[in-house]
Amino acid sequence: MKRLAALAFSVAATSLFSVGALTLPTAAQAQPVVMIQVPPPPPRYERVPPPRRGYVWAPGHYEWRGGRHVWTNGVWVRARPGYAYRAPEWRQEGGRWAYSAGRWDRDGDGVPNRYDRRPNNPNRN
Repeated sequence: MKRLAALAFSVAATSLFSVGALTLPTAAQAQPVVMIQVPPPPPRYERVPPPRRGYVWAPGHYEWRGGRHVWTNGVWVRARPGYAYRAPEWRQEGGRWAYSAGRWDRDGDGVPNRYDRRPNNPNRN
């Protein structure tokens, strides 16, 4: 009887812990669109350190936090072979300012591949 109870407990524990192994994309992975009325300040001067093998420099930029623009210093990010790094940017759209976070682009056309109907098109400029 003890052996049967131990077996039932181990099966239940295994099934309970295996549920945690299944992960789904979370909101933390999504990049929400930030649209504001206030234009960002001019970028700050930032000295770019010497190149590092296997890394790409992500320049400093302003982010919108707590109802104001906050400067984020540049950092080195590990390079991804076959991808081009697109730095974060602010764009003016219809009198409002839209923030686009830094991202990796596979074909270098500036369009995130998940929105690109023809990624890796060699005829695109």
